[in-house]
Amino acid sequence: MKNESISLQLNQAKEKNFLYESSVANILELIECDGIPDWISHSLEELINDEHWEELNNRFYKNLAFGTGGMRGRTIGNHLTKSERGNSKKGETPKFAAVGSNTLNEITVLRATKALFLHIKKWLAEEGMLVQPRLVIAHDVRHFSRKFCELSASAWVQLGGYALVFDGPRSTPQLSFTVRHQYAHAGVVITASHNPAHDNGFKAYFADGAQLVPPHAEEVVKRYQSISIKELLPLLSFEKELPNWNVLPTENDLAYRAALEDAVMDPELLKENAPKLVFTPIHGTGSISAIPALWDHGVEVAIVDEQNQQDPNFSTVVSPNPENAEALKKGISVAKKTKSDLVLGSDPDCDRIGVAVRVSGGNYQCLTGNQVATMLAEYRLTVARRKKIISDEVQNSVAILKTFVTTPMISRIAESFGVKCINTPTGFKWMAEKLAKYEDIALAEIKEKEGLSLDFDGTDLFVRIDILTRYSTYVILAAEESYGYLPLDVVRDKDGNASALAIAELFAFLKSSKTEPMLYLDNLYKKYGYHEENTENLYFEGAEGSETIKTLASSYRTNQLKTISGLSVVKSKDFLEKGYIDEDEDELSQENFLMLELENGFSVAIRPSGTEPKIKYYLFGCGEKNPGNLEESKKEVSAKIQEISKWLVQDANVRVEKKLEKSKPA
Repeated sequence: MKNESISLQLNQAKEKNFLYESSVANILELIECDGIPDWISHSLEELINDEHWEELNNRFYKNLAFGTGGMRGRTIGNHLTKSERGNSKKGETPKFAAVGSNTLNEITVLRATKALFLHIKKWLAEEGMLVQPRLVIAHDVRHFSRKFCELSASAWVQLGGYALVFDGPRSTPQLSFTVRHQYAHAGVVITASHNPAHDNGFKAYFADGAQLVPPHAEEVVKRYQSISIKELLPLLSFEKELPNWNVLPTENDLAYRAALEDAVMDPELLKENAPKLVFTPIHGTGSISAIPALWDHGVEVAIVDEQNQQDPNFSTVVSPNPENAEALKKGISVAKKTKSDLVLGSDPDCDRIGVAVRVSGGNYQCLTGNQVATMLAEYRLTVARRKKIISDEVQNSVAILKTFVTTPMISRIAESFGVKCINTPTGFKWMAEKLAKYEDIALAEIKEKEGLSLDFDGTDLFVRIDILTRYSTYVILAAEESYGYLPLDVVRDKDGNASALAIAELFAFLKSSKTEPMLYLDNLYKKYGYHEENTENLYFEGAEGSETIKTLASSYRTNQLKTISGLSVVKSKDFLEKGYIDEDEDELSQENFLMLELENGFSVAIRPSGTEPKIKYYLFGCGEKNPGNLEESKKEVSAKIQEISKWLVQDANVRVEKKLEKSKPA
């Protein structure tokens, strides 16, 4: 590249306010680096010469950062350059990922891999373990997933580590399990979960099988930010033969499949009353483990064939997100033909799962993540009581984990059974951190008091439960509103495969008791009060959108909400402040998150998403326990929820307009 000419064009664009100063700085850092590959320089030349300023801003205004789900970003640009496309045809994976500091591409993957390697190497030294850093890598079906997986494995080996790679796509929860099973020191999964097809991501895991949390997350981020592009270029060469990594044998698939058995609390009930269900992996990894696990328990599974094809474009859906009813439409169509009891749909990396159930008239209704979590909590606690996992002696040592933005109805259910309900910040990694704490306490206590050193994962489930309830806390379910559930303790992330089994068991119980699922829910509403939740998402794309989200989120602190839709805010919690503790009296990590309680008992939460360009508004409404008329209670709560939702969106739009007015030149 002719750096002088390019620099001149960039500075002129900056002076005309076409480019952000940060965009120019990040572009110059890249082009001034000796030895950058031709595809990068040619792509930049094309974007600059064609004056794609908005595209350049979106790609370069910042460095791609870690969020609640690791690192996610565009891997295919809105404007695909000729060099990036290569010889690929429309719909195929381009030859190279989108160039940019804010995109997920070859350089950002290498930077994240090296940052993780250096931290793990340092940690091993501090722990006195003189061994090779050991990494397990998995990937889903997205564009560039296999390429990024192999690139990360290659870099890890070149840096001096030992890398283990699956022979093809695998789910995120299986990665979590395998890190533990292989006694690895870290894990990586290449996925953007339920994001659009043009995105991909890099999720980093620690030795306990959980996503990174402080202090490890902070250390990796610091290293990530300090690594120069020049350091990465030797790892980027595709001309040389890539170093060997190790392919994981099939034994690891069998081990994970065996571990899934622990998700089922009453295997006999499931086999004797197995529901008919339809399963769709929505073109992702869901069918690899979930369907065989269901077959193991005698569940009749009808598969949505056209969505059982691994497709990085997710061509049969608008979005591969099972939260959206549209994603289950084809599954429901199959269910109507087969007269199945329910439909299950997993996202591309199978960490979350959506549910639709048969209702009167042969129609199907999609359940919310909160409804599924509520039903699972009630059922699993009931079985635990019956099987004496919960007794008066140990009930204080049993817990359900949930995030603050998951329905408070679960807290009422836990209270009725005399068990703990622990609230965590958003992100399953915080619940995984709790699981790790409980495991560590139990193992330390049994070693001190009984002189036993146990391999936790290699110990029988009921022995683990006994140890945890005697010395620590046993978690019977972890759940979040965004369709993520964990019904077993040897995986440290939400698990769509295990959840499929747990949900099938729940429906086997409903079948055995001849109870319709919506009636079961209604009975819970009568017992605990009708609860309804709603989420409003406001999207702001690109570099400008990111700034809008930041400004909008901060406005709730500078211009606080005193009333919402005519209701006074009686209590406000800002989790960016220190000092908040959870039900275990552990200090909570700081998070850009506000929780507001209203005078009528409703509540509102506001937080920018850590994985998508949006700000989220969570609304929680509830009616009285044992209402005289449940349907009337539902109508009242629903009407108020909708009124508050509308008010919040209108208020947000006003705040955005004020921001835009301030930014206009005088």
